[in-house]
Amino acid sequence: MAKKFNTNSNAYIIVYSIVMVVVVATVLAVAALSLQSRQYANELNEKKQSILSSLGAQDQNYDAFIDAYVVDGEGNRLEGEEVFDLLKDLKGSFEAGKFPVFEAADGRVVLPVTGTGLWGPVWGYVALEKDMDTVSGIIMDHKGETPGLGAEIASPKYQSLFAGKRIFEGDEFVSVSLRKGGAKDPAHEVDAISGGTKTSDGVSAMLRTSLGHYLPLLRAKRSGAAAEMSNAENVENNE
Repeated sequence: MAKKFNTNSNAYIIVYSIVMVVVVATVLAVAALSLQSRQYANELNEKKQSILSSLGAQDQNYDAFIDAYVVDGEGNRLEGEEVFDLLKDLKGSFEAGKFPVFEAADGRVVLPVTGTGLWGPVWGYVALEKDMDTVSGIIMDHKGETPGLGAEIASPKYQSLFAGKRIFEGDEFVSVSLRKGGAKDPAHEVDAISGGTKTSDGVSAMLRTSLGHYLPLLRAKRSGAAAEMSNAENVENNE
């Protein structure tokens, strides 16, 4: 006659608990693995849409419109680097001398930026016109800035203030700054967020530091654009 388990015994309760924990853990692990690829795809698509949004090109097909690559500290292309993997830890990528670039088919570029606000990380994408100077657009986000104050950096209304600003004054890199009390230099400043001084300072530092990594690339492209313009003017004059 088969021996019955004593369901009230401590041994039964312990074994039963262990079995249930293993079963639940296995189910959760399988679910996490099955959803991992979908989650990564969603994150990747979100990044692509942010890049296109910074260009005001949401209607474009990312893969057809954007050439994504990585440059070193001298502005030279690095082969064999996965651009979106570098975005997972952009600060670490910068420290390693690897700088992601997203170049649009129309000659504009989008540069990722990262920094620190009042309560945590802030990040975004800055699109520059073909002159590598004028801001075409910007997308910013944050992890925990104060709603109604620092969190305003993520609002389209605030981001629209950056369009048309310039990051160079002549040949000198000056970036774009957020000024408390209102912008005084219309070419290089925007109004700081009212009540969000620390976040505004963090964004200013983020733009200056992050964009500064790309100066060799930007200066090379500016020189190339100037040479093309000069050649075009010479051809026109000869005609």
